[in-house]
Amino acid sequence: MMTTPAPARRKRTFGVYIGRYEPPHQAHLLVMLEALESVQKLIVVIGSARAARNVKNPFTADERQALIAAMLRGAGIPRTRVLFVQVRDYFYNEALWLSEVQSGVHAHTRGSSDVALIGHIKDESSYYLRSFPAWEFIPTHVVSPLSATDVRRAYFEDRLDEVQTMVPGAVHAFLDRFRTTPEFQELQAEYVYLQQYRAAWQAAPYPPIFVTSDAVVVKSGHVLLVRRGGLPGRGRLALPGGFLEQDETLLACCVREVHEETGLGAGLDLPAHLRAQAVFDYPDRSLRGRTVTHAFHFDLGIGQLPRLSGGSDAREALWLPLSEALGQPEQFFEDHHAIMEHFVMRGT
Repeated sequence: MMTTPAPARRKRTFGVYIGRYEPPHQAHLLVMLEALESVQKLIVVIGSARAARNVKNPFTADERQALIAAMLRGAGIPRTRVLFVQVRDYFYNEALWLSEVQSGVHAHTRGSSDVALIGHIKDESSYYLRSFPAWEFIPTHVVSPLSATDVRRAYFEDRLDEVQTMVPGAVHAFLDRFRTTPEFQELQAEYVYLQQYRAAWQAAPYPPIFVTSDAVVVKSGHVLLVRRGGLPGRGRLALPGGFLEQDETLLACCVREVHEETGLGAGLDLPAHLRAQAVFDYPDRSLRGRTVTHAFHFDLGIGQLPRLSGGSDAREALWLPLSEALGQPEQFFEDHHAIMEHFVMRGT
């Protein structure tokens, strides 16, 4: 008896594959190649765009985009079949992140509803795959234990033979070149620092939870910032702040840190200018470990900007125009830009 073979499934016009690709590795390539068998064009959404370099996000979005294009080109995929979207992290505003993904994809699809979302639900970090109900979900059949975390760990620990087996040739060539840059030297120093920092707490009976306080101080269209003098985040812009001491309230901690790091406070009743406060507790907000910060927003009104003097662990203290500060998320330490945005953009 003859049987009629099932008709081949029609290719979707667009596929969407979301990731950070820090860096792109062999499993990413396999998923993309598999996806391109099911879709005509693949839209690669690159997350953590415009973030400061750190050991979790060591490469810029433009670098990752170029790497993905190169590895697909090396696999024989025409450039015209791959499109890109770069999106920022929005730790405290999921709707903004979803909107940025949707608008970026829409710019390529131009209203087409023939869109599929490619991915693999492996754990809670894959929650976003359930966040786009308008797109058909096509699960990948690629199963691999490989993760970008493994690649970064081997890379910063100089296990270069392992790195070579984990990434496509184009990515390996880039990583080899990147090792010669000052950026890599700083990232590797930060990696070692963080390993030692975490090791100091390994004997604790429970994983530690650190409590900090940060200040968003504005005056005459400027925001008070410091440039960090030490690791982690050396050279990055940050809000004045630090760890809570045993004998102080959160507000007192904030006021103390502002004075120690910027010189602001002498003759100024900072708490009298308090406008709002909020807790920022995104679990992965700090690479040092679980850190919850209580941020306070102070508005000093208008007038001459007070003189500052960097101190404590700050390399310098500065008043930066809000337009410049808001426009440079890639210059900020951890989630400090998002904290500043929370108060300044919402006015609360």
